[in-house]
Amino acid sequence: MIQPIMKDAVFLGQCAQDASISDLGIAQDLLDTLAAHKQECVGMAANMIGIKKRIIVFDDNGVYRVMFNPEIVKKSGLYEAEEACLSLSGTRKTKRYHSIKVCYQNELFQTRFKTYTGWTAQIIQHEIDHCSGIVI
Repeated sequence: MIQPIMKDAVFLGQCAQDASISDLGIAQDLLDTLAAHKQECVGMAANMIGIKKRIIVFDDNGVYRVMFNPEIVKKSGLYEAEEACLSLSGTRKTKRYHSIKVCYQNELFQTRFKTYTGWTAQIIQHEIDHCSGIVI
């Protein structure tokens, strides 16, 4: 179901709780909401739809992916980026890494590791920041 976008900076600044298998419906709501905003958005975290759970969805070169409880375990290639956020107006400068290795759980709650680079890595970093209450 498409959900409204959370714009409350106080709420967005709070850390999310770990997700569990009972949160699969939240992931579907995130995917539906991301698809509805595909013209202006490439990734979302659950707190962007008002739910404090560590779940992110993102566009991975044309395929929408879901990660439960993602954590960056390795990073390299620090650079300065400028990003926008659907929950905020305007753009802001931030630091990102060109390459990241992420530990996460898939829809079956199996632990996986994957390395991402470039634009996809930047999207994932932005959404993981959301899970930690960091809003650029």
